[in-house]
Amino acid sequence: MSIRVGSSLPEFQADAYYPNGEIKPLKFADYKGKWTVVFFYPLDFTFVCPTEIRGYSEYAA
Repeated sequence: MSIRVGSSLPEFQADAYYPNGEIKPLKFADYKGKWTVVFFYPLDFTFVCPTEIRGYSEYAA
């Protein structure tokens, strides 16, 4: 499945790691009606710029 920028994201639920170290379910439905950035990376230990990934934490609410 591919999703284009600006298109709607299908409903999903996944375990998420939070800054406080907690791992709990994240449901996309909980963010309905809010601006949301969904970021995925290909795989652990692959070439992705860690600086770019850390940059997202500056915008975490």
